[in-house]
Formats: sequence, structure tokens, C-alpha cells
Amino acid sequence: MSAPLDTVALVETPEHVRFRYRLAGPARRAVAYGVDLMVRVVVLGFFGILLLIAGAATGFDEQSSGFGIGAMLTLFFLVEWFYFVLCETLTGGRSVGKVLLKLRVVKQGGVPLSFSDSLLRNLLRGADLLPSFYALGLLVMTRDKSFRRLGDLVAGTLVISEEGARVSDRLMIDPPPTAQELARIPARPGLSAAEVEALELFVSRYGTLGQARQEELAQLIAPSLAARLGLSYRSAARFLGLLYFRATHGDFAPPPVYAPPPQATALPPEWHRYGA
Repeated sequence: MSAPLDTVALVETPEHVRFRYRLAGPARRAVAYGVDLMVRVVVLGFFGILLLIAGAATGFDEQSSGFGIGAMLTLFFLVEWFYFVLCETLTGGRSVGKVLLKLRVVKQGGVPLSFSDSLLRNLLRGADLLPSFYALGLLVMTRDKSFRRLGDLVAGTLVISEEGARVSDRLMIDPPPTAQELARIPARPGLSAAEVEALELFVSRYGTLGQARQEELAQLIAPSLAARLGLSYRSAARFLGLLYFRATHGDFAPPPVYAPPPQATALPPEWHRYGA
């Protein structure tokens, strides 16, 4: 089944390679913006405390008070308008909130955004704020199939969700192969990538099919592989499992089964009576 079209952006490169990006919706972007807002408040509060300390050291005269107010207004302007630009440029389209929410800003073609792209999309943040509380930006996002606000539309950017994919563990056959079984099969059987993929699909279905059905399916390919390698087998399904193990593990041999040493028998208290 294909992914929902309203939450996925499909990008095709000039080499005709297609990538799918999971789009970030308004809810996650709002949470990320809230985190960034807290970061900016902390930064402004920290410098405000420093200015208060500096003013207290100079006695809060008229000149120092005017300097402090001017410095705070300048700092507020820089943080408000260039916080996102600086973060997105230095971290590849991410701010602190986007990092925590696993979001990233990219161009519509999937390439990283540049400084000019970030500057343009964030300068138009003032228009998205109209009339208040991002009302216009939220309205535009809900009407756009890619959840783009005005700044994204003008700059040609998308906000995507970087969902991590877990790499599945290497398939194992059950019961595990023995050293005697693996000794009969070459360490490198010389299978093609398509054949290894077919074996992997078969081994991944171990346990979901009945024994008779497994043997029936294995007989479709096992005779030709056995004839090519000059091998014989009793169970076609087991043979394919061993062949897959060899193709993916190479010279690896299963570790020997560990048998704990027998427990020493305690001697009776009257051991001297038995000549011990």
C-alpha cells in the first residue's frame, strides 16, 4: 500500500531516483516553535540579568539605563529575526525545537536550504503572524497540501519529519546450523544478489508456513542450486536456509555449545574414615 499522499512529498532527482519525505504537520511545528520560543526567552533573560548587574555596578544613572534599554531592544531584534536564520544555516535546516521534534527545513527538491532561502522564509514570518498568533500562517498551512506557510511558499522550502528507520537484524535459521552441516557447503557459494534476496524472502517466512508448504516452495529452487554446487540434501527447506546462512555469514562458524563443568561433590565430614 502506498503512503498517504497528504503527508508525503515525493521528490524525483534528475537521475530519476525518487525519495519520499514525511511532511511535518502544524501540530509538531507548533510544538517545535514553542521550544524555540522558550530558548529565545532564556537567551534574552540571561543577557537582561547581565545588563542589570552591569547597571547596578554603575549606579543606575541615566546614561547606563539608556544604554541598557537600547542594548536590550537591539538584542531582542537580533534574536527575534535572526535566531532561526542562524540555526537553520549552521545546522542544515534545524533549530533547537526542530532537533528535539526531529524536523528539518529543506528545499522542495530535497536539497539543503541556503542562507538566502532561510533568510527569505524567516523574514516573511512577520506576515505569517498577522493578525496575531500566526493566524494567517496557520490558515495558509491548513490549505496547502504540503503544510507550507507564506515563508515556505515564497522561499520554496518544506518542513519534513526525519523519522528514523531501524535496521532489521540479520535473519537466522532455526534450529541454528551445526558445524557438520556448514562443512558441506562452500563458504562463498557464489550466489547472485537476486538469488540471495530470494533466499532471504524464503527464510523470513520460516515459522509462518507449514512444513509441507515450506518443502513445496523450497523444491522450486533447491534442485537447481544443489546441482550447480554439486550438493545433495534431505530437506529442501533446510538446504536453502543453510545456503542463505553461508551466503550472508561467509566463513563464520557457530560457536561451540558451552557445557558447564560438573559440580564437585562435597566430601562427607567423615572423609578420613574412607582413606581420602
